[in-house]
Amino acid sequence: MPNVNKVFLMGNLTRDPELRYTAGGSSVTNLGLAINRKFKKGEEWQDETCFVDITVWGKQGENCAEYLSKGRPVFVEGCLNFRTWETEDGQKWSKWDVGASIVPFLGRGAEGRAPEPMADNSYPPPPPPEEAPGDDVPF
Repeated sequence: MPNVNKVFLMGNLTRDPELRYTAGGSSVTNLGLAINRKFKKGEEWQDETCFVDITVWGKQGENCAEYLSKGRPVFVEGCLNFRTWETEDGQKWSKWDVGASIVPFLGRGAEGRAPEPMADNSYPPPPPPEEAPGDDVPF
């Protein structure tokens, strides 16, 4: 039986996209996504927010950085990734994030326009972890 790692999320951006470039010249954009859900606990409705870090590589990430901003709704399709790293002082850290393969924009930006979709809707795989930015971990 094959393994499946596929994630679909829809929520609002918690901050403006952060575009960076790796040492090898690849572009990578980091997004923060808040996903709200309501559920009933006993007789009362509860609100819960899940915060997820999203990584978008290449031209699609550049489009996210150009057209998206804090508060905008987005849909994300991608895969779940587990990241580990060690700080200069020897502390070990880890986190889950989503590597986005498709990020259709929902709604319109402040300028009232949405970007043109990519022609083939495909993107190169991310570079190996040693090339990914590690100095800007938000912890």
